[in-house]
Amino acid sequence: MSEIEALCQSMLGCRECGLSDGRTRVVPGEGPDNPRIVFIGEAPGWQEDQQGRPFVGPSGQLLSQMLAAVGIKRQEVYICNIVKCRPPNNRDPLPTEISACKHWLDAQLELLKPKVIVTLGRYSLARYFSGESIGKIHGRHVKRDGVIYFPMYHPAAALHQGGLRSAIEEDMKKLAALLHDASAAQEEKMQDKAEEASSQQQLSLF
Repeated sequence: MSEIEALCQSMLGCRECGLSDGRTRVVPGEGPDNPRIVFIGEAPGWQEDQQGRPFVGPSGQLLSQMLAAVGIKRQEVYICNIVKCRPPNNRDPLPTEISACKHWLDAQLELLKPKVIVTLGRYSLARYFSGESIGKIHGRHVKRDGVIYFPMYHPAAALHQGGLRSAIEEDMKKLAALLHDASAAQEEKMQDKAEEASSQQQLSLF
């Protein structure tokens, strides 16, 4: 069992807030142990609560479709939420619930060490862009301490407001382009290091 799997397993018995009283299952998150990208949503819905997996309902299906449309496989990314248990009647998570769950998400990100964190919706946005409006900054990334933060609307927004679907699709294209550019820059950096090492080795022969 990997460290992230062990962490997710330890979440299953969490009773640190009132959401534990009404849940069916904890929804820790899923994806590879060393993802380039982590998507952070808000809270599990009904289907997620039933299955114990994130983004498996209509929002998740739309997210998977949008990822596929820009050449990103869902199994290549890690997906989780700000809170790990479903709020009653799918209401918004309360500040006390977000606070109680914060250490779990902190621990996940510490182990995963993603290069890109995508926030889905206003609650995950608030974690990294305090005081900002998602309508103003969606699709505009910032880089802090080597990590790229990329805010997006939650896929559920497109299900409730059809006009937002095109905005999310455009932001997904921007994300794909950002990843491509980051990969190209990384490859160039590695090539420069290899050439520098080769030059130093040749010099040592003289």
